[in-house]
Amino acid sequence: MTFRFISISFLFLISTFWSVFGQQSLPRLLKKGTTSQLIVNDKPFIILGGELGNSTATTTENMKSVWPKLKTMNLNTVLVPVYWELIEPVEGKFDFKLYQDLILEARQNEMKLVFLWFGSWKNSMSSHAPAWVKLYQDKYPRVKDNSGRSQEILSSFSENVLQADKKAFEKLMQFIKDFDTKDRTVIMIQVENEIGMLPSARDHQTLANEAFDKPVPAELMTYLQENKDNLVPEFRETWKKNGYKTTGTWEEVFGKGLHTDEIFMAYYYADFTAKITEAGKKIYPLPMFVNAALNKAGREPGNYPSAGPLPHLMDVWKSAGKAIDFLSPDFYNPDFKHWCDLYTRQGDVLFVPEHVFDQTVAAKALYTIGHYEGMGFSPFSIESTQKPEDEPLGKMFGLIKELSPLITSNQGTGKIKGIMLSKSDAETIVRLGKYEFTCKHDYTLSWTPGARTETWPLGSAIIIQTAENEFYIAGSGVVITTKSIENKDLNIGLLKVDEGNFINNKWIVKRHLNGDQTHQGRHINIGTNQYGIQRVEFYGYR
Repeated sequence: MTFRFISISFLFLISTFWSVFGQQSLPRLLKKGTTSQLIVNDKPFIILGGELGNSTATTTENMKSVWPKLKTMNLNTVLVPVYWELIEPVEGKFDFKLYQDLILEARQNEMKLVFLWFGSWKNSMSSHAPAWVKLYQDKYPRVKDNSGRSQEILSSFSENVLQADKKAFEKLMQFIKDFDTKDRTVIMIQVENEIGMLPSARDHQTLANEAFDKPVPAELMTYLQENKDNLVPEFRETWKKNGYKTTGTWEEVFGKGLHTDEIFMAYYYADFTAKITEAGKKIYPLPMFVNAALNKAGREPGNYPSAGPLPHLMDVWKSAGKAIDFLSPDFYNPDFKHWCDLYTRQGDVLFVPEHVFDQTVAAKALYTIGHYEGMGFSPFSIESTQKPEDEPLGKMFGLIKELSPLITSNQGTGKIKGIMLSKSDAETIVRLGKYEFTCKHDYTLSWTPGARTETWPLGSAIIIQTAENEFYIAGSGVVITTKSIENKDLNIGLLKVDEGNFINNKWIVKRHLNGDQTHQGRHINIGTNQYGIQRVEFYGYR
């Protein structure tokens, strides 16, 4: 089941309001075919992003050396933490000077911002809560583990915690509305950060225990019954094992065990976060999402940040978190395809707000946009590079930036394919139109310099069909051959292959490729460490 955006009607009204007064509408999500697009300044927008290290944006002075790096790497969006402890150091007294300056600097550098709300939780912990919250545990209770020991985690069952977080978030959204309505530099909000339970699977303090002994909320039970055939398989199996019960306490419905503890916590984390989100949207309805720290295979709940918006819990989060627009994965896990498949299997849009800044990110950025028709990609600690001009990510972002109008106009129509290749996964086949494309890693060509090396860099490509026989192919480290789907006896040749660039949205041919560049008309090739766009026309012959 596609994650429903309950704010769409409200956003439509807001958009109408701005149109009446001659202004562009607010950033919003719009369903297009099989995907959803982020609309910014009334145009589809792909986030070519980077998330700053947690402490980088705590002063504008520290950011002076960062902005040039980000521009050099072709970013159009920066993901910036907003720290509760900095905006409300004294209860009820707010200071947004830092974020006012950051917005102004982003405008000067022609970039957009996604604000990350480090409120009650950041990486499971409550490290960014203000001192006046941390010092009064009686009023703002902490999570207790299964031994009764308090943790540095604010309890999601506390009304006082909820109200304090909500008030601060409302003030943040009011500030953005007042300061940024005209320019719309801030285009999206992440609510909290990597919510999760550690070191036990659920909260064991008094408020939590009382909730655990009560019946499962009707909201969740109604959702499960209405979506029974479309639940994620692992969650459906959990419910099935206990007889698909529709009433009872958490243990009566889902059985005893850590899995039930995690489901219970997921519901109340989602409920808390949705209330924060809904309150913020009433003031300024930007798109809002929640991110997850991924679990590792074989670990039991409590041994990873449990109960966050993880794939096996997405239905729980959707039932309680209807105000949240989508859920996103953070990647410090090498199995990129596996996790992205899980996040998109119910038809949800993919946005990768955080990925370790390593040598794989350039290929994964293109694969996110091509294969998943995703909203964007953002490595973490983007400012840590010492040579931004040499970063493969910057070159790939530059390529995607050129292609963005072509990509966004074809998203959701079945005319885009993306591939990613490695030494262990060196070949894949995709079909588009009447053609079958066999895509191989560039190093499968025996004459390439890296063919015999032990480690192969990731290769990736995007294929966009623009006419029956015309395609744009872009990426790095790929070699592609083509055959007819309809007629196996028909040979497919390269009628014309041009390498070029989009300049001001106009295709400019740099050179015509033939001879060795196409292996005498046998394949399309974009070499490793090259970042190119080719316009290709095919024809058939017998």
